[in-house]
This record gives sequence, structure tokens and C-alpha cells, in this order.
Amino acid sequence: MKISCAEVLFNGLVAGILEHRPNERLERKYFFQYAEAYIRSEQPAISLTLPKQVEAFRSPVLFSFFYGLLAEGVAKQLQCRELVIDENDHFTRLLRTAHTETIGAVTVRELLLTS
Repeated sequence: MKISCAEVLFNGLVAGILEHRPNERLERKYFFQYAEAYIRSEQPAISLTLPKQVEAFRSPVLFSFFYGLLAEGVAKQLQCRELVIDENDHFTRLLRTAHTETIGAVTVRELLLTS
């Protein structure tokens, strides 16, 4: 099973790491962990639903904050067709579009893992 990771940036500063770890039971497959330096900084939490903390956040589905960064409607259809992404693959859509196509201070940049 492939683990996918992304850096989450707030105004260009690395705020944390978002991971997708597929598993057979589909339990807690999404993780978000703030970077230690970001926790110590004066920067705000990236979302009220993801307050700054040392412990990782875990969820069986993509966190609603990150889902909210995704395009909807016709824009979603165009992105998926152009980038050849399944419309229901929210994490891949986030990785492929949220590095430039977001409104606001948060962007998401894919990290390429080496084995």
C-alpha cells in the first residue's frame, strides 16, 4: 500500500505534513502533523478545526478543511478531465491542484517519497 505525503504551507511557511496511508480496514488513514517549528512560531493554526498541537490528527476521511480547498462543480470536472484524476480521489486532487489553485493562505505541495 502506497503512502502519499504532502507539505502543508501557510503563507509559504511549512506548517505541517499531511499523509494518506491506505489500509484494509479504512480506519484512520489520513494524518496531519504540525511541524515543531510551526508550533513554536507565532503563526496561527491553519484552521480552527486543526488547532496547533504536538499530537498528530487522525481521520478515516480527508479532513474537512483540506476537502474545502478542492474545486467544485464545473471547475472540478475540468481539473479531473485535464489532469486525468478520478473525481472521487480527493487526496490526489488535493496534491495535484492545491499547490497553486487555492484561495487563502494555505497551499499543499506533494512530497515524493523514496524507498
